[in-house]
Amino acid sequence: MSLAQVLPPGAMLGVLGGGQLGRMFVHAATQMGYRVTVLDPAPSGPAAEIATCHIQADYTDEAALARLAETCVAVTTEFENVPADSLRWLAQRVAVSPPPAAVEIAQDRVREKSFFRDNHLPTNLFFDIHRVEDLANAFSEINGAAILKTATLGYDGKGQAVCTSAAEALQAFEKFGSVNCILEQRVALDCELSVVLARDVHGNTAPMPVAENIHRHGILDTSIVPARVPVALAEEAVALAVRLADALDYVGVLAVEMFVSEGHLLINEIAPRPHNSGHFSIDATDYSQFDQQVRTLCGLPAATVRQHTPAVMLNILGDLLLAKDFDWPRIMQMTGSHLHLYGKSEARAGRKMGHINFTGDDQAALIDAVDRVKSLWPEAFH
Repeated sequence: MSLAQVLPPGAMLGVLGGGQLGRMFVHAATQMGYRVTVLDPAPSGPAAEIATCHIQADYTDEAALARLAETCVAVTTEFENVPADSLRWLAQRVAVSPPPAAVEIAQDRVREKSFFRDNHLPTNLFFDIHRVEDLANAFSEINGAAILKTATLGYDGKGQAVCTSAAEALQAFEKFGSVNCILEQRVALDCELSVVLARDVHGNTAPMPVAENIHRHGILDTSIVPARVPVALAEEAVALAVRLADALDYVGVLAVEMFVSEGHLLINEIAPRPHNSGHFSIDATDYSQFDQQVRTLCGLPAATVRQHTPAVMLNILGDLLLAKDFDWPRIMQMTGSHLHLYGKSEARAGRKMGHINFTGDDQAALIDAVDRVKSLWPEAFH
């Protein structure tokens, strides 16, 4: 179901998922005067505690979905693993973005990579793995190392293993429970980039500045914006992301993650939602990625985004909060620091607890500020 007109402030919006992305969506929506209902199975959480309403139910609970459809005029999601069938059910009754078909593509790595290939978008060599025999056949065409990933449910480095031989891949395949996997050619990395964009109901696209991303143990550690790459390469990255969004006939906020390998761009994966690498936009651009999520959901045009200050985002994991002698004021007193905590009740190693945006005129100084935080508590950033 599509919107017949722009939704005015006061309308009730729905979001599936109660994590930090949902929380930041609620912040943006309520600032613009909208009300928000969160549907999430947990009894409480980052988004639910600040939302107008919380429906505690499974994402497949038809009675809960019916209640959401009855009380909300438009619904979005904060994560890609919400059942696509639930989104389709909702889409027959209310406006839904992102499109269920796009979410379904993002839920399966083989389906996702095949979409890139079929739409002539550059990506690395990959193979669909269903059984042991597929691994031997795939490795006969792999040059060097490969990465075996579960086709579904993997994130932040989970469900994947680097393999240099079919024998290693077999061990990983069995460790993953012999579920459907994808084997990808490992490429030489110059750096990793992402483009977060908004696309509205009229097909207008508004990209954000390209982010340069640095990962640690498979989890995003730092995003530097604008990315330290040639202007032509950044423009090419944006153009690829827009082509992809158009191919999906996308509405909403979309993140496109890319590898730069030997100077060439390869699309790695998409996230049909706001993205960790887009958090810099809360403090460094006229419109944040969450503002754009609200706007596109409500039928408003995707706003042109201007970055008014360089930014470096540092992810805060539970490791930092658990570090010896850790205290927030030492960070909060640093010039240009903007702390964003997610309201999670328990710190655990590897768990995303918040982020810090460092902003200022000197990008090198912002990177130095991140390095200073890491030097204060090195055990948290090993």
